[in-house]
Amino acid sequence: MKKIILLALFAFTAITTSTAQEYKVVTSVESIVPSGLGRSRIIDANADRDFKEFTSEQTEEDNTRNKSKRSDIRVKDFEETKLLNFYNVAGIRFQNIASNDALISSKLSDMAQNGWELVFVTSGVEADAGNTDGQGIFITRYIFKR
Repeated sequence: MKKIILLALFAFTAITTSTAQEYKVVTSVESIVPSGLGRSRIIDANADRDFKEFTSEQTEEDNTRNKSKRSDIRVKDFEETKLLNFYNVAGIRFQNIASNDALISSKLSDMAQNGWELVFVTSGVEADAGNTDGQGIFITRYIFKR
């Protein structure tokens, strides 16, 4: 009986450790354009892409350009959740930030309930550079695995 239990435990361990990990990236883009003119969204791709199909290797002997077509890379099947912009006509809108936090928290909780583990978060800003630059985004990437 002990041998059967040990064999079953060994088989279960081998199966669970040999399964490949799957990663998923969810991105939030929040506009920091003055007067609330930008667009803010959570983006979650529903389509998969294999990076190998769009990758070339450059060497001294062969430096042929990558001939991948952008149209083949583009994902048209994605989930888009509307967020509010950081600014409105009156200036920064803290209520909008709190609303976005609630929506992003809801998305992260849903991902966790579906078996995804949040393993890394990274963010960046392209901010307004003065009177002549009316552009700006705050982007955050949430990286999950299961």
